[in-house]
Amino acid sequence: MPLLDALSPLGGHLGLLLILLSVLTSAFTAAFGAGGGVLMIMALAQVMPPAALIPVHGMVQLGSNVGRMAMTWRHVDRATLLASLPGVALGAVAAAWLLIRLPAGVLELCIAAFVLFTLWGPGLPRRALGGPGTLVMGAATTLLSSLVGASGPAVAAFIKQRQEGRMAKVATFSACMMAQHLTKAFVFGVAGFVFRDWLGLILAMVAAGFLGTWLGLNVLRRLSDRRFDGVFRLALTLLALRLVWLGLQRL
Repeated sequence: MPLLDALSPLGGHLGLLLILLSVLTSAFTAAFGAGGGVLMIMALAQVMPPAALIPVHGMVQLGSNVGRMAMTWRHVDRATLLASLPGVALGAVAAAWLLIRLPAGVLELCIAAFVLFTLWGPGLPRRALGGPGTLVMGAATTLLSSLVGASGPAVAAFIKQRQEGRMAKVATFSACMMAQHLTKAFVFGVAGFVFRDWLGLILAMVAAGFLGTWLGLNVLRRLSDRRFDGVFRLALTLLALRLVWLGLQRL
């Protein structure tokens, strides 16, 4: 596979598997609202150097979310997106200059606790769902995303509380995550990561993600709101439990 060998520093066969993975994970997120990003980072962690894991994952997810938002932009809650943007900027600056990190495992457990509370607890108070709460969500999850690459379930759980209807949830989640992943170019560029070495693989996975998004949105349009909410809740719960297990392992 000469072309794939040239595209991917990991070699042709692994590159092809990751491109196919991008189709599947993009379809999963488009159909069920969240989860593809976490599934992808779990797979990438098995084969990718640690220094490249979060920046490469972030750029692939940026492309995937751009495609999903472009296909659903009419359903984006612009008030939620605009309220989160100042927080996203603050979180990115904090991530770029943060010198003290929490012990390994704590971040994963914090995300899992937030997701499980939002899904199965009494729900966030109405005040927390307003502009200031959305700003805090944007800042906290952008910081977490740059450190551990796994903030998607927390953002999805927050969006679930604010949005009605499956299309609005998927579209608004995609827009917020697009803004978060865009900041990683800044954060990891400041840190000295050389994106050029991975650009071929990133672009191939992004292109594959467009196909996955198209397939997933076709599934989404056939789901009722009730069925979507059930699958969405189940997917987030399983992802949160996975983060609990991962966090406990790293403590």
